[in-house]
Amino acid sequence: WTEAAELGSIQALFDLGDSYDEGDGVDQDKAKAAEFWTKAAMQGHVSGRYNLGCIEFEKGNYGRSGKHLLISAKLGHKNSLEIIKNMFMRGQANKTQYAEALRGYQDAVEEMKSHDR
Repeated sequence: WTEAAELGSIQALFDLGDSYDEGDGVDQDKAKAAEFWTKAAMQGHVSGRYNLGCIEFEKGNYGRSGKHLLISAKLGHKNSLEIIKNMFMRGQANKTQYAEALRGYQDAVEEMKSHDR
């Protein structure tokens, strides 16, 4: 994956992040995993963005987590929407954030169903 990532593959960047997160073929390194997921997310990889949101959530950085998850929810990532919903129910996100995520997710799903695609 390293060579593919160097050649510009966004999926390879994400996969390298997974490898470092899990220690699959490399020494486990959570910080390096986050670096690769960040690079993938900055280029539009939805699951990379979701993973960054989860990392921030685990750290208790709910504001940063919510921002990452909102982006991935607006790109049609269902688990992102569910986490934002749960954050709202626990008071870690506000009603406006949840409503924006829900609208964005619904718009993304509708666009994917569109016959004009």
